[in-house]
Amino acid sequence: MISLKRTDFEDNDFMQLVTLLDADLRVRDGDEHEFYAQFNKIDQIRHVIVAYRDEKPVGCGAIKPYDASTMEIKRMFVLPELRGVGIASQVLNALEKWAAEMGYEKCILETGVKQPEAIALYTKNNYDRIPNYGQYKNAKSSVCFQKQLSS
Repeated sequence: MISLKRTDFEDNDFMQLVTLLDADLRVRDGDEHEFYAQFNKIDQIRHVIVAYRDEKPVGCGAIKPYDASTMEIKRMFVLPELRGVGIASQVLNALEKWAAEMGYEKCILETGVKQPEAIALYTKNNYDRIPNYGQYKNAKSSVCFQKQLSS
């Protein structure tokens, strides 16, 4: 059974999972890793979900304000050996619920073309592809999505 905890960037379990995420992204992104890494700092993230299985941290995700009506999904990760069993969708749904509770109307996110599992996750969870936004506008290896939240 999976349990979810609301926390923030100072959570040790979150920090450990982000270290694994960054190692994975370093390999996937290759030469582009430094460009993306500058946008993935966690020290300002106040809304984090950590997923646990048998009291062991197995996945995470976070949201941070993008503008007055939009939260940006950040730092989504599930341990490789547990992918494909729905943990990421549970984390994503919990983040969307949290954003809606705080009055946000939509979530946006960026992922990479070298992350087909992430693209499949967001598509499965009713995210629509949008033009690349903000710092990702001219990044050819980025894919951006958004989802309207129900109130």
